[in-house]
Amino acid sequence: MAEKGLRLRITGIVQGVGFRPFIYRVAVSSGVKGYVVNLGGSEVEVYVEGDNNALVRFLTKFVTEKPPPCRLESIELEATKLQGFREFIIRRSEKRLSKRSMIPPDFGICEDCIREILDPSSRFYRYPWNSCAWCGPRFSMMVTVPYDRENTTMQDFPLCPDCTREYKDPSSIRRFHAQGISCPKCGPRTFVYDSKGRLIDVDDPVGFIVDAIERGHIVAIKGVGGYHIAALATSDDVVRELRRRKRRPRQPFALMARDYSVVEEITIPPPGARLLLESPEKPIVILPKRPGSRVSEEVAPGLSTLGVMLPYTGFQVMLLRGLRDGFLIMTSGNIHGRPMCTSLDCVLRELKDVVDYIVEHERRIVHRVDDSVIRFTDGKPVFLRRARGYAPLWLKSPIPLPDSIAVGAELQVAGAVGFEDKLVPTQFIGDLDEPGQLDDLQRELEWFIQVYKLRPRNVVLDMHPLYHNRDLALELAEKYNAELLEVQHHHAHAAAAMAEYGVGLDWKGIAITIDGTGYGVDGGIWGGEVLETSYTDFQRVGSLYPFYLPGGDTAAKYPVKPLIALLAQTGYDEDEVEALLEKLGLIEALPHGLLEVRVTYKLAKSRRAIVTTSMGRTLDAFSALLRISLERTYEGEPAIMLEARADYGKDLGYTPPLAHVDGRLVVDTRALLEWVLENLDKRVEDLARTILAGLGRALGELAARYLERLEGPIFVSGGAAVNTYIVQGIKQALAEHDATVVIPRKLPPGDGGIAVGQLVVAAAKTSS
Repeated sequence: MAEKGLRLRITGIVQGVGFRPFIYRVAVSSGVKGYVVNLGGSEVEVYVEGDNNALVRFLTKFVTEKPPPCRLESIELEATKLQGFREFIIRRSEKRLSKRSMIPPDFGICEDCIREILDPSSRFYRYPWNSCAWCGPRFSMMVTVPYDRENTTMQDFPLCPDCTREYKDPSSIRRFHAQGISCPKCGPRTFVYDSKGRLIDVDDPVGFIVDAIERGHIVAIKGVGGYHIAALATSDDVVRELRRRKRRPRQPFALMARDYSVVEEITIPPPGARLLLESPEKPIVILPKRPGSRVSEEVAPGLSTLGVMLPYTGFQVMLLRGLRDGFLIMTSGNIHGRPMCTSLDCVLRELKDVVDYIVEHERRIVHRVDDSVIRFTDGKPVFLRRARGYAPLWLKSPIPLPDSIAVGAELQVAGAVGFEDKLVPTQFIGDLDEPGQLDDLQRELEWFIQVYKLRPRNVVLDMHPLYHNRDLALELAEKYNAELLEVQHHHAHAAAAMAEYGVGLDWKGIAITIDGTGYGVDGGIWGGEVLETSYTDFQRVGSLYPFYLPGGDTAAKYPVKPLIALLAQTGYDEDEVEALLEKLGLIEALPHGLLEVRVTYKLAKSRRAIVTTSMGRTLDAFSALLRISLERTYEGEPAIMLEARADYGKDLGYTPPLAHVDGRLVVDTRALLEWVLENLDKRVEDLARTILAGLGRALGELAARYLERLEGPIFVSGGAAVNTYIVQGIKQALAEHDATVVIPRKLPPGDGGIAVGQLVVAAAKTSS
């Protein structure tokens, strides 16, 4: 039978997942000859030759037997002339780029590696950093592409004879040509230090730390993409002390549980939670608290939920198995608002007054990668933070993209690069009012430009004139001789959702974009918007009722301020506002008491303040009115606590009416305020749920006015789009019109998805 030659170029997650060894085994067992090679765009090229039967066997096994973490996105197959190979080989990786492919994210430790570290007869017994072709760090330790050991920080650890033997053994399925493998003889060592940086001589670092935590000590532990801070989660005193040291008065701490049975002891997981928790990505998942569990109320004060994850390194597995509780606090290793530490120097500099001990290992971290966070909104998982396990995987763009950079927004930021039909968000970076985060954003964007060999034509930024990344955008545009393009905040929110769901360039429809702060084209602060939108333009056809909000940053910190402003807009005079606040005990919630009440009222009433339609500030006002949250200590706190109280309430069915302001329809939040004031004798939980659901219904009814002449679905995005009761209200109103409502699932609906929207809007505008 005549022989033929085939060349395959394969993209997806095909580097760093044991793909070349898999191809080798499949080729040898199928009787074909040729080669497999990693290329410089994170893609893989395969050449095979053989008779027709052998080639069919190879292609069949290639599709059906691929490694568990592998994801095939595209396969280009072409017939080519025979090259006369005598065997099948794994070629040394090449820098040439034929197609760009995905950079592998970090994977949680697999069950096989866990079994080895728990098996006394294994050479990996109690080795904290065990990994194989199917698991372990990838992106966080990559210096460049392609993914080979010499291009990662594992280059610091030459393989010992035992690991070398497995690396070269085709029958070693999990370690043949696995780039990140190591063992106690040749891998990163583990050390314990005290907070002054003094090395502590311990034979068993895991056992030492288990004992320290159980005695109430607070510990920094180096992991995959940075350091965690670990502490008991069952002791009120320990949690309070951690809050004091970390200067984090109320923001919830994440927990790590030994296994799913422990998760069930402390939470009530909804359908789908187990699949997320046990996935290779191992995200933090926000779950309802189980009443009466041993978790201290200080872990998530005022909330109805807990954020929980499962161990994803060998050290964490052994640590959780050693702790009597079976769970502990495992929160980011940083000072509140600062980037998570990735080096011992950072820990000794910034966390010396926070932690008592430090667990250090020798593998360098190239990319800071925080834990991903997922919650359930209306029963389905939604990203709050997209990072470890998911970044830097790309999304397909429904419109072609020039090589582009987007710097995102200001808070909870991720940047992004775009090329061809690929949208590549960076990992979660953080709030850009902190210089360290801004440096991280620049470093990560430059890294993607380098590894994907981009020649940026567009640099895209938000319209807000005071965002901290504006100077970065100007610098990048000058460096790459690229066009600088501004995109309005809520247009970007809408476009990110549209791109995720694959609508085309000619699509025009409705988006509901709800968040805290976005700079509007009129110079106001938007945040509760209904947009008639396409990729190229938008029209603001509706919003929440605008009100004048004085106070700048303090108006976001103290929810009583937007309440005063909303009362002023509703028509209450100064004496009435003072009397109401006095009755509700809210005057003392402002730092300057009655004086601040009077100044805030006068500025709002005289309109000597910025006008806003912010959903965030509107929810803040109602959270203050119900005395649920009187000071914001973390992003979104008043709205989050309002939703937490709503979890225990029932919807009383009130929907605020629509009104006309400045030629557009608005949700009359003045009427909602009046209704709540008339019903303050009702249960706070019922009022909270009705406020949220009612706002959602009103926004849905407003959007429904435009359905006849526009295409569906209705896109809902922005930070408040994760609120279950608002989303349910929108769906309830639009169900009567047979309209489909969708929110982002692959990207955070909040500002972590903004950069993707910026890229597609810029691409659409420059191509039109």
